[in-house]
Amino acid sequence: MTPGATPAADEKVREIARFLGRYPPFDTLSRDELESVATAARESHVQRGEAALVENGPPGEHLYVVRDGTMELEHKGRIVDVVTKGQLFGHPTLLSGQPPEFTVRAREDTELYLLPRAEATAVLGRPEGAAFIAQSFRDRVLRTSAAAHALPDVRTVPVTSLIRRAPVICPPDMTVRKVAQLMNDELVTAVLVETAQGLGIVTDADLRSKVVAGDMPRDMPVSSIASAPVRSVSAATLAPQASIEMMQAGVNHLAVVAADGTVLGVVSAGSLMNLDALSPFALRWSIATAHDEDAVVQAAAQLPGLFVSLVDAGLDGPAITRVITLLADVMTSRLIDLSVARLGPPPAPFAWLALGSCARSELTLASDQDNGLAYEDTAEPGADAYFAAMADNVNTGLARCGFSYDESGVLARDPHWRLSRSSWVGVFQRCLEVWDWNHLLRASIAFDFRRVAGDLDIVTPLSGILRQAPRRGGFLSGLGHLASQIPSPLGFRGRLTGPVDIKKSGLLPVENLARFYAFARGISAGGTVDRLTTVQQLSRGSNAAADARALGEAYASMSALRLQHHAELIRRGIAPHNAIDTTKLRPLARVTLQEALRTVAAAQKQLP
Repeated sequence: MTPGATPAADEKVREIARFLGRYPPFDTLSRDELESVATAARESHVQRGEAALVENGPPGEHLYVVRDGTMELEHKGRIVDVVTKGQLFGHPTLLSGQPPEFTVRAREDTELYLLPRAEATAVLGRPEGAAFIAQSFRDRVLRTSAAAHALPDVRTVPVTSLIRRAPVICPPDMTVRKVAQLMNDELVTAVLVETAQGLGIVTDADLRSKVVAGDMPRDMPVSSIASAPVRSVSAATLAPQASIEMMQAGVNHLAVVAADGTVLGVVSAGSLMNLDALSPFALRWSIATAHDEDAVVQAAAQLPGLFVSLVDAGLDGPAITRVITLLADVMTSRLIDLSVARLGPPPAPFAWLALGSCARSELTLASDQDNGLAYEDTAEPGADAYFAAMADNVNTGLARCGFSYDESGVLARDPHWRLSRSSWVGVFQRCLEVWDWNHLLRASIAFDFRRVAGDLDIVTPLSGILRQAPRRGGFLSGLGHLASQIPSPLGFRGRLTGPVDIKKSGLLPVENLARFYAFARGISAGGTVDRLTTVQQLSRGSNAAADARALGEAYASMSALRLQHHAELIRRGIAPHNAIDTTKLRPLARVTLQEALRTVAAAQKQLP
C-alpha cells in the first residue's frame, strides 16, 4: 500500500495503471512505472460539446488519455480526426509550449485521465514514447492534410455550385419571338417550358437551328420547338458527373432538380467545359515549377480568372482568401528559390515572414504586400546585404504578380522589416513595453506573423513574447484604443449615404477588435475569424462570447460583399479596389452592410 493512502485509493491507482498498461505508449512500462504515472493522474469528465483544448488558445498543461467516450479534433471548422478509448491527445501543445493546432471537443460525454507535464514527458521521452509520438504525428498530419488543408477544387463541387440564377420558365403558348426576347432580357442561354409532358427546354441553339436557319415562324408557340422532357440531374450530382451525363445525352443544358422535385436552375455545357481550367491545384503547380520570374508572373496572371470562378462557384469568403494566400505563398517561395539560384546559398538561416492580412490568410486581389525577413545573428560579413538583395528580388517579383508594394513600406527589403533574430525579439518586446502610437501600429502589423519560407525558428521566441500580452495592461489598453479609433461610415441616423471603403471602415476595425480580444486572452495565432471563434469558445455564456459571435457574422457578411465587389470589377476589366458605392447596392445588401457596421460601432464603444 502507498504510504498514507487508503485501500480504496490504492485500488483506484491500480485500476488506472491496469487501464493505461493496455495502450501505447504505456504498454512498455513496468508495473512500478505504471503505478507511479497512475498516482499522478487526475480524472476529468467532459460533457458533450465541451472543448478540452481550443485551437490557437492557451497551450495545454496536461497529456490527455480517453478513458471512455470520443473526442473530435477540429481544425478551422472541419473535423479531421477522432480520439477514442485508450488514445492520447494534447502532446503536441504540451511538449512544444505552442498554442493547440486543434480544438479537441467531446462528441459525447467523455471520461479522461489527465497526466501532469512531468509524468507525461517522462513517458514520452523514452525511446518507445518517441516512436509513438513520431507515428501519431505522421498519421495525424496525413489525415489533417486530406481533410482540412486541401485546396478547394471546383471540379469536385456539386453541380449546384455552377447555378448562377433561378430557372426562367415560360408557358407553352408564349411565342418564339417573345421567348427570344425573354432570353435576351434575362441573359440566359436556355428557357424551361411548361408542356403536357412536363418541363421542356428551348435553348439558343434551338432558336438558331429551328427559327433563324430554319423555316419555323416566329409567332409559333414555343412548345412547337421545345424538347421535352428536359434532361435533369439531382442536386447532389458532382460537376464531373453532370458533364459525363450531358455528353452521353448529347445535350448542352441540364436542369438541376432538388430532392422534392423543385427545379433549382439550369447548367450549360460551357460552365462544365471550363472546369478543367479553374483548378487551384493546376495554378499552384504552374507557379511552383516556373523556371524563371517571368514564368511566375505569367502563371500569376491566371489568378484573377480563378478568383472570379471561385466566387461564382459559391465558395465562402475564408476559403477563397485561403486559396489566394496559399498561391501567394507559393509565388513567394518560388521567387525565393530563384533568388537563391542567382545570389548563391544564404550566409545564415533565415525566415521569410508574412505579416498582416497575408499572415492571417486573408489576402484578396486588392491586397498589397506586408512582409518581413528574419535571419540568424551572425558575424558573417555581408549577411544583411545578401538578404537585402533577396528581399528586393522577392518584393519586386510579387509586385509584378499583382501584389503591390505596401504604401507604408512594410516590406522585407526595408531595413526596418529585415532584422536579425535577436533584433526581432527586441522589437516584439519593446512593442509590449512601449505604448506610443508608433509601437502600437507596428504591433498591429508585426504581431500578425507567419513563417512562409526558410528554416530559422523565429516563431517560438516571438510567440513566447506574445503570450505575455495578457499581463501587459498598458499594451492592451493601447491596442483597445487603436481598435476604437476608426470612425464609422454610418451617418447621423445610422445609415449609409455614399461610398464606403469596405476594408478600412468595415473589416479593419473587426480585425483590430479580434486582435485585442485574442491577445487579452493569450491567443497568439490565427486569422480574424479563428480569433473570434476561439474567443467565443473560451468565453461561453458571457457577453464577450455574444460580441465575438456578432462580430464574426458581421465580418463574414462584409467579406462576402467585398469579394463579390472585386469579382464584378474584374469582370468589367477594372483592377479590384475596396471602395463600394452603397447607393448602387441592392436594398437587402445595403441593409445587411448597415447592420454589420452598426455591430462594429457598438463593439468599438464597449472597449475600455
